[in-house]
Amino acid sequence: MILIPSIDLRNGRCVRLLKGNFDQETRYDLEPHELLLRYRSLGASWLHVVDLDGAKDGKLANRSVIVRLASSRALKIQVGGGVRSTAVVDDLLRNGIDRVIVGSAAVEAPAEVQGWLKKYGPEKIGLAFDIRHDAGGVPRVLTRGWTKETKLSLWEAIDSYLPYGLKHVLCTDAELDGALAGPAVKLYEDGVKRYPQIAWQASGGVRSAADLAALAAIGSAAAISGKALLDELIKPSELLPFLPNASSPASTSATARS
Repeated sequence: MILIPSIDLRNGRCVRLLKGNFDQETRYDLEPHELLLRYRSLGASWLHVVDLDGAKDGKLANRSVIVRLASSRALKIQVGGGVRSTAVVDDLLRNGIDRVIVGSAAVEAPAEVQGWLKKYGPEKIGLAFDIRHDAGGVPRVLTRGWTKETKLSLWEAIDSYLPYGLKHVLCTDAELDGALAGPAVKLYEDGVKRYPQIAWQASGGVRSAADLAALAAIGSAAAISGKALLDELIKPSELLPFLPNASSPASTSATARS
């Protein structure tokens, strides 16, 4: 399992939301490119970038920042938030984005998104399903930046894409995102058992190296972390098993302090 650092962008700045609530925002005085370089120095191979404005409003609003990050070629980059048209997918892939992550459109325009999987291939198109458990414990999909609840279960959403070669699924439990309460290990364990062919990216709640180890143990392909890395809650030496480009503990720690 690899660790993929996450940068959430709102109005061009790095922020974190608590449980997906746009009214509970923490802004960080760090430039996106500065964070990219920090994560590269730690040994990350991928960076996950979310356009929060796009996720909420349906239009990629932080494109210029995202394209600048991609132009550095420092890390492979996957981007989600506001990806709701073929033109946006084309634009991102042409400008150096390695994988486009589709969220709301995967629920609201499945035929079009299925076409993207066929056209660009399953390595270039991943799906993001944000969920909240209902009273019966069923994971129900949210859209529009967690602001709209649907009756669609996570499993129903995934089933509809299996014939099109779906491989990468990023799943976030909105109740845990940004809360540092631990990831939804049982949810991802269920997902891995149901769909062993899917490379699961577990997102939300990571707070420690023990959380990363737990996700690795149940078969997650990747773990997404934003707040824990932004707040430097996990020692660089503890991240080593999950960062494919990391150097030795001593040199990694020295790089992080510099």
